[in-house]
Order: sequence, then structure tokens, then C-alpha cells
Amino acid sequence: MAKRILLKLSGEALAGDRKTGFDEATVKRVASQVKEIVDKGIEVGIVIGGGNFWRGRSSDSIDRTKADQIGMLATVMNCIYVSEIFRSEGMMTSILTPFEIGSMTKLFSKDRANKYFSKGQVVFFAGGTGHPYFSTDTGIMLRAIEVEADVILLAKAIDGVYDSDPKTNPDAVKYDELSIDEVVEKKLQVIDLTASIMAMEHHMPMIVFGLDEKDSIIRAANDEKIGTKITI
Repeated sequence: MAKRILLKLSGEALAGDRKTGFDEATVKRVASQVKEIVDKGIEVGIVIGGGNFWRGRSSDSIDRTKADQIGMLATVMNCIYVSEIFRSEGMMTSILTPFEIGSMTKLFSKDRANKYFSKGQVVFFAGGTGHPYFSTDTGIMLRAIEVEADVILLAKAIDGVYDSDPKTNPDAVKYDELSIDEVVEKKLQVIDLTASIMAMEHHMPMIVFGLDEKDSIIRAANDEKIGTKITI
């Protein structure tokens, strides 16, 4: 069982059927699972995408740098909201960002993150890398490597990795296990290429699974058979 995990949540998944904003029932289900993990002594860090508020790359009217900055702020909003739901469920939390945001967050450093982990806090890593042209995939990979996590858990709207899009291909085949080299070779787009190369270089395993499956986060954290395991 992993001692320290980083969990990636998609903003869209947290929006539930609303498709935008937050679905509190969904977030509370996530919180109850994370609390069970934390109560077992596992240290948990969380990265959340911003797609429930902003997908700026689809607009040609906005400069890419500015669009990415809006996306970074969307992840901060998500982390503040989810952090508060976690607190209402009895957990201690902190939010770290790669840039100053007044008193709303603390500036990221490895030492600060480790201090919060040692106190049993769930640590939210918001704001991506702090730079444009990098996704939250790269952000979570960077943070996982920096804080020496044992594994990255990728909670998605789909229940694993397939050889093609199961939404458009009813004959798509799901993988139970893949190496990160195969992910890159087959261009499976589990995470973006930059994050994939970092995973290869720094030997960071991942588990991709469906957020909506019962107790999916708990099962993934316990290394039970769920979703698709990405090996190194």
C-alpha cells in the first residue's frame, strides 16, 4: 500500500450532471473516500483541473498565455471549494500555489508540503505549474516527483484506458495494465506527452479509474484491481 499518493480530479467530474460549477453531492462522496484513506495514515495530495469553469484553448480570440492564466485561477477556485467541503467532513487541509494569492493560499515549497503532510493534512496543489503551456497533467506529475509520492491516482469520467474512444467505438478494448512506454508508443493520451516523459524519466506509476465507480478512490489507494494500472 502506498504511503503518499497524489490524486488528480477533473473539474468536469466534480461538476456531475451540471457540467459546470460544482455538484456538492459528488464532492462529498470524494471527501468521504479521502477521509477513509487519510484515517488509515496515508498522506494525500490533490490536484484538480479547471474544466468545469474554463477551457480557454478552444477560443482563438484570447492570447494563449492569458487563457492559461485563467485556467490556473479556475483550479484555485476548485481547490478552495473542495478544500472547504473536506474540512466540513472533518479533515485538515492546506492549499499551495506556485504564485502568491494574498492570504487565500500559501506559496508552494517541498518543505512546506512535507510539513503539512506530517501533520495529517490533505494538501491541495492549485495553480498548475504557474506557467502557461503546461497542463494540470504536467502539474501533478511535477508535484508528485517533487514530494516523492508513491503513485498518482487519475480519477476520470471513464473507467480506465482503452485502445480507442469507447464513446465512439463500441468495440473499444480496455487495458488492465500498460507500461508508460506503451502509453507513449500507442499515443493513448492518458496524460499529455510532457507528463508522460516525466513519468518515464522519474519512474512514477499511475492508476487510471472512473470516479463514479463505488469506492473507486479507496480501491485505487489500496492497490485493488480497478481501472488501468500504468507501470514503469
